[in-house]
Amino acid sequence: MSVLWSGHITCALVSVPVRLYTGIEEARPRLHRVHAADGARIRHRQVCEAEAREVGESEIGRGWQAPDGRVVVLRDEDLDHLPLATRKAVEIVGFVDERDVDPLLYERFYYAGPADGQAALRPYTLLVEAMTRKGVLAVAKFAARTRERLAVLRPRQGVLVVHALRWPEEVRPPEDIAVAAPATTRELELAETLIDHLTGVDISALHDEYGAALEQVVEAKLAGVGWEEPPEPVPPVDLMAALEASIRRARNGREPYP
Repeated sequence: MSVLWSGHITCALVSVPVRLYTGIEEARPRLHRVHAADGARIRHRQVCEAEAREVGESEIGRGWQAPDGRVVVLRDEDLDHLPLATRKAVEIVGFVDERDVDPLLYERFYYAGPADGQAALRPYTLLVEAMTRKGVLAVAKFAARTRERLAVLRPRQGVLVVHALRWPEEVRPPEDIAVAAPATTRELELAETLIDHLTGVDISALHDEYGAALEQVVEAKLAGVGWEEPPEPVPPVDLMAALEASIRRARNGREPYP
């Protein structure tokens, strides 16, 4: 795995040299943007508005517009030398129970491995084993080039996983979503019975089926034929009847639902 970031995990006066690696491998087939008329690729060109010409990556920086309208250009070397303590460190600020972290905050995750050398291995192993024994997550902050991130660290199979989090103020409340009328007691009993029959799912056995479906569409388009689409879900007219039928179906072998 390629190294995304090198630095330290710090906890009070303890410092652990680490390297971050990506923890995600995209398995879904990628679609290209093309001209629908002839299939030619659509390319995005980087054009300077002032000079009306295409510019290369070496000429591109990031801009901050001051209140008076002036633009301050920041290049990668400027961002690499931010006067920020978390620029080269994943700074642990405390430890919490996993239940204390709202799942809505979770974003991407990375693996943090020890840097080369015995000096890094011992404190790394100590941190992993201590957190495992206590059953806690570490709340931390670290800085990428364009922002400071909130994160939690968790031990997993002897390795530290760094979960990037959204800041709590970035999560919108669902206050504008209309809530349906309350369910009846009997409806709740049937719904709970259905949940009981469907409890226990092996998530590791589930797979993304988008790629296979996309291949069917591509093959059908090449052959000039149509393809079969799944039926649209129809809201039940009689909720009680639908719940009872669902329970019977779950009892008869836990068939997957479309």
